[in-house]
Amino acid sequence: MTQLRKEAIQILKTVPEEKLEYVIQIMKNVDGNLSPDDLKKKKIIGLEQFVMPATERGQRADDYVRELRENDRM
Repeated sequence: MTQLRKEAIQILKTVPEEKLEYVIQIMKNVDGNLSPDDLKKKKIIGLEQFVMPATERGQRADDYVRELRENDRM
């Protein structure tokens, strides 16, 4: 934990309970966090679209690397 984070936690411990709501609002605005309602509205992106289909070359990568190592020893 960084010194700056430790200092922030120490200051936060001194904030009266009734003022914590304001501190949380400020932190969300500074950090740019979304509220839980905003997160529900956010479109969920399926990660499957980023997966590339397997190729024959990719499936045989281990054999290829093993062959390269064997050829390198000769």
